[in-house]
Parts: sequence; structure tokens; C-alpha cells
Amino acid sequence: MRVGLPKNWRLTSFREVLVGNVRNGIYKSNEHHGRGAKIVNMGELFAHPRLRAIPMRRVAADATEQERFGLRPFDLIFARRSLVAEGAGKCSIIMEVAEPTVFESSIIRARPDTTRADPLFLYYLWSSPVGTNLLRTILRQVAVAGITGKDLEQLEFVLPPLPEQRAIAGVLGSLDDKIDQNRRTAGALERLARAIFRAWFVDFEPVKAKAAGATAFPSMPSDVFAGLPSRFVDSEIGAIPEGWKAGKLGDIASERRDGVQPADIDPATPYIGLEHMPRTSVALHEWEHAGKVTSGKARFSKNDVLFGKLRPYFHKVGVAPIDGVCSTDIVVMQPKHADWFGLLLGHVSSDDFVAYTNAASTGTKMPRTNWGDMSRYPIGLPPIDITRRYSGLAESFVEAIIHGIFESRKLAELRDYLLPRLLSGTVRLNGHAT
Repeated sequence: MRVGLPKNWRLTSFREVLVGNVRNGIYKSNEHHGRGAKIVNMGELFAHPRLRAIPMRRVAADATEQERFGLRPFDLIFARRSLVAEGAGKCSIIMEVAEPTVFESSIIRARPDTTRADPLFLYYLWSSPVGTNLLRTILRQVAVAGITGKDLEQLEFVLPPLPEQRAIAGVLGSLDDKIDQNRRTAGALERLARAIFRAWFVDFEPVKAKAAGATAFPSMPSDVFAGLPSRFVDSEIGAIPEGWKAGKLGDIASERRDGVQPADIDPATPYIGLEHMPRTSVALHEWEHAGKVTSGKARFSKNDVLFGKLRPYFHKVGVAPIDGVCSTDIVVMQPKHADWFGLLLGHVSSDDFVAYTNAASTGTKMPRTNWGDMSRYPIGLPPIDITRRYSGLAESFVEAIIHGIFESRKLAELRDYLLPRLLSGTVRLNGHAT
């Protein structure tokens, strides 16, 4: 049995592997606007553990401030304070910076010395049970939970030799790279599906093209295009293609009302709450088991469409990748006919529909929409052959997204299994004995 540290591993303080001191941000949320340098806030830190160059709010930051408070690739950022104890000390790593980017006052920046420590290894360390337990030792609870940069610098941990750090980071990073790739693929499929949906069913671009003399339209099968009309007619919802009807969302979909009490829910049943639903993405990557459920929930089935009715402006809409139960603050929708799946998903996941539900929601602090208002959303009702073809396309996209979700969950399980073993030396790499 091995006693003590693995060979060549040593105890070090965080301060010893950093360039300079850690630094707190200086920018307050009321200073954020649409101009200047990008600013990383707590939302980005929690939502993107490996943060890339995504859209962000901006803040006025002069050249001196950008130098002092700027972010570079492989910087580590920590949540300095949080409303919940679990959030304080949350770590993210900057993977990509495309333009000047700073960070808000609730964030601490630490810049690793790459000659002493691999930044990605340090990120995995602070994301591991070992790291989170260390962070809890410096947690201070006053009005909110928080940590200080001074305390963070003094934390000590076991550090492998640099080559082994890089090997560990390489293994764990390759798993996260594939997870990230699956999410990017899902995002690309969503954008393509939304663009096709808007062209066919909102802007009527194929009909306009045919009216202008075109013989084909990109993204539309030739036989579907051949069956399109070449002119528009007036309706109560405005001009629509000849042969279409003016209708509403309730004509093609219904709300599934299938309530269930906690005593009747198998603890292993997947549970989706609003906290599991990302904004502006139909890909539902996260869920937990219903063992902790203490109130009534709603049942859903795979491919049901879920819409977060609390604060609808958060734009939480997704396709269920599994059977399960969900919060009653989520509306469960089903198409009345399989050929209307794509039409339903396209409308309820659109910015136009979210704006409609937000405008019709009731309540000041906690506005909610409801199926009654949602069902009255005006839509054009196309011939079934068009909706059937689009639904087939949308279903293929959704199945690819769901496949990626399950693959990513398996990869995450493998990463989480390996993480503590690699960081403790129980499992060794680079030819080192276990």
C-alpha cells in the first residue's frame, strides 16, 4: 500500500503557481451597457465553465483598466460571492478571448504561471470534490456567501509534475471538448431549423420566390416547391399564401394536463425544473431524479414540447429527450397530429411567440403566461404536405440533438468518475504506476 503522496507530487499553495496576485473585478451591474469592452458576469461564469467568446454585455473600460482587469485565455475566474453557499468559489476557465474582455466585481481573477502549473489542470482541480471542499474551508457567510482573494491564494493542494498535469488535463479536456462539440452541433442544427422555419412559415420566402418566377428554393424539396401557390390572399392575420388558412396555435396543439403527486412518482423518474432549462435553446441537457420532489408535478413524454411559463421572457423552451415529470411552472404541449410537430416547435420556440406570451403574462414580480393565452397565438395553417415535410426535417434535427445529449451525459459521467482519481494519483498517466 502506498503511503503519502505519489512520487514527485508536492504540496503547494495556490499563490505559488500564479502570476501576480489574484484580482477582484471593479465593475457593477448598473455600469453594464451596449458599448465598450465585453464583461463577464456571474451568469456567464456559472453557465459556461469553459468560457469562450460568446455574446456578452459591455462596459466602459479604458486602456489602463483593460490592462489591469482584462481577461486572457487560460485565466481562472471564481465567484467571489453568491446568494447560495454552493455558488461561492465556483470556478470557470477562459478558453477564448476575441476582443477586450473584463469581469464584474463579484468575480475574482487568478492568472496561472504556465511554467509551474497547467491552467486546465487547475480548473479541474477547483471543479473537483477536492477543490470544492478546500473552497468551503474559506467560505464566509455574512449577508451572502463569499470568499476572498487573500484566502484563495493561501489554499494548499497536492500538485503533480507539470508533464503529468498536462496529461491529466488532456484526458479530461478531451472529454469536455467532445461535450462542447455536441452542444455546438446542437446549436447549429437549431439555427438551421429556425432559419428554414421562418423562411417557409413566417416570411413565406418560397412563395415570394415562386411569384417572382423562381423554379426552386434552397432548403425546400422540389416537389414541395412545385405545389406552392404563387400569390397571396388577405386574411384576418394579414397576407398569407393562397390555400393557407388563418388559425391559432390551439388549432395544431394541445396542453397535456397529466398531474401527479409525489407519492405516485418513482424516485428514479427524471425530473426537469425551470432551473434545468437553458435559455433560447430547445436542447434540454440537464435533469435530475425525482427523489427530492415534495409537491405535485406534471408528466411528460419524450418529444413533448416544454415551455417555461414563469417569466416567459427567459425564453425557456425545449423538447423532452426522455419520459419524466416536470415543474408545474412548465407547460407541456403536444401536436394534435404528428405532422404538426415541426410547426408547433417552430412557433413556440420563436422570439415572436416568446414576446407574445410575455406581453400577455400576468403578475408584476413573477409574471406567468398560461395555455389559454398561448393557444390564441395567431398562425398561418399551411397544407399538410408542407408541414409533413418540415416536421420530418425538424424531427431528424431533434433526434440528432437528443443523441448528442445522451452521448454528452455518458462522457460527463466518465469525466466525473476519472476526475477525483486522476487528481488524487489513484489513477496515473504518462507511464506512471497506479
